[in-house]
Amino acid sequence: MSTKRIGIHAGAPNAEASLDLMRRAEAAGAQAAWLTTGGTGLDALTLFSAAAVQTDNILFGTSIVPTYPRHPIVVAQQAQVIDQLAPGRLRIGVGPSHRPPMRAMFGFNLRAPLTNLREYLQILRALLQEGSVDFDGQEYTAHASISRPVNVPVMASALQEGSYELCGELADGAISWVSPAVYLRDKALPAMRRGSDQAGRETPPLIAHAPVCISTDSDATRLAVQQQLSNYPRLPFYQQMWAAAGYPEAAEETWSDGMIEATVFTGDADTVGEKMVAMLDMGIDELLVTPVTAGDDPAADMEQTIRLLGKVAQSL
Repeated sequence: MSTKRIGIHAGAPNAEASLDLMRRAEAAGAQAAWLTTGGTGLDALTLFSAAAVQTDNILFGTSIVPTYPRHPIVVAQQAQVIDQLAPGRLRIGVGPSHRPPMRAMFGFNLRAPLTNLREYLQILRALLQEGSVDFDGQEYTAHASISRPVNVPVMASALQEGSYELCGELADGAISWVSPAVYLRDKALPAMRRGSDQAGRETPPLIAHAPVCISTDSDATRLAVQQQLSNYPRLPFYQQMWAAAGYPEAAEETWSDGMIEATVFTGDADTVGEKMVAMLDMGIDELLVTPVTAGDDPAADMEQTIRLLGKVAQSL
């Protein structure tokens, strides 16, 4: 039986719309729902607590919970609730986020984001999976225990090779974001293998984020990407990633046609489905799809994307 999965980023303007999207994705056959906690938006773990009693089988994943504003013991408290309501269905993804929003909103300066992430992973994995933690580090102190260990994998966001190596060494998986397939193949996967080899462990899975736009209208696709994914080329970490992938024009802080072609799955439904399968065949364990709607009827575009995800998932 295949262990490869297709998941959907289930973000929506409000809680009920997000829950509805998760219910529809599960009914269509998608295997996972992912949510991001960012800015002052809705809290992913709270939403998953509600989804746990409204769905039956779909897996949940955070992509991501930012580390700096929330101590890992607090995340462990929340994770226990969801695991009790939906045993074995939650996966926690954490990450340091990016300097501009962390500094502007919370006043954190991200002095050592990889050290922060390393300590966060050590604390959270120990507390959840072993049942207790005693840790004194540079960024965190944690001394706590829970009633029993829980089956919650702890993954991390990754963008540069250093973070992929860290995931290979310590995490239960790595989660990419808006990264071209060539970058994941040539940079991310080898870095994860280096990290796991150094730690003497099996390489954990890579969950690849994939923006999907089912459209054959290149102008409409370009406009949709520029509007719905506008923030990423403005962030230095993403600019560096695209430059390493062969797209230095990301420094211009906007999407080029080359960046769109390399990063976003576009075309008719059959073509997009083939691209999704090809990505998985490249050595990716799971796709985390963000729907990008380019037509005059966004609801119809979303429904078409959900149906495609279920179709591809059932074919694996």
